[in-house]
Amino acid sequence: MPIIWIDDRTMSPSNETPSTAPPQPERFVYIVDDDEAVRDSLRWLLEGSGFNVRTFHSAESFLNAYTPGHFAVLILDVRMGGMSGIELHDELLRQRYDLPLIFMTGHGDVGMAVARMKLGAVDFLEKPFDDKQLISTVENAFSQARVKQNDAQRREQRQELLARLTPREQQVLELIAAGRLNKQIAGDLDIRIKTVEVHRANIMDKFEVRTMTADLMRRFLGSSPD
Repeated sequence: MPIIWIDDRTMSPSNETPSTAPPQPERFVYIVDDDEAVRDSLRWLLEGSGFNVRTFHSAESFLNAYTPGHFAVLILDVRMGGMSGIELHDELLRQRYDLPLIFMTGHGDVGMAVARMKLGAVDFLEKPFDDKQLISTVENAFSQARVKQNDAQRREQRQELLARLTPREQQVLELIAAGRLNKQIAGDLDIRIKTVEVHRANIMDKFEVRTMTADLMRRFLGSSPD
């Protein structure tokens, strides 16, 4: 999640105005670089492209100010005084901050780039880079972040639905997802077919669905692709 620092208020979510369309999250870009000229140049470019930018002169200042929760991308230099960009990335991973990250470097290192991308970095940009290349990379990072955010929301929604079920209903659901018929489920659980039908009806009611196919139930359990 990238950024440019102004004051404490910049780390707080902006007020949303009512809209008929679903509100789009404000896109923050956090920039961490010990070169003031680079920070100012990137801020000017990214703000001109509609991003909410915050800049930091060091990895330490970013960590001290950063609060998870914004829809954001982090751009940082690899080599800086004090904590390096690599060390900052390691610290973010240690704290389990899932922040899309773009490295900048003036020293191409393919091995390091590959290693960092395996750890979740979106891309490596070698200085000097083209303005369009940067904007495209940032847009790509936000696209990836949106996909991950949507996946996380779907997982959370599934968990909320599953939490509504009793332990027995969860057993029935798992057997339905496995393709078992009512008679087979009754035998598996040593209960009457009528009881299975009641559990099915309760599950459908709690999930707010009218049909109950094995494929649909696998989706609720998260074992089938959306």
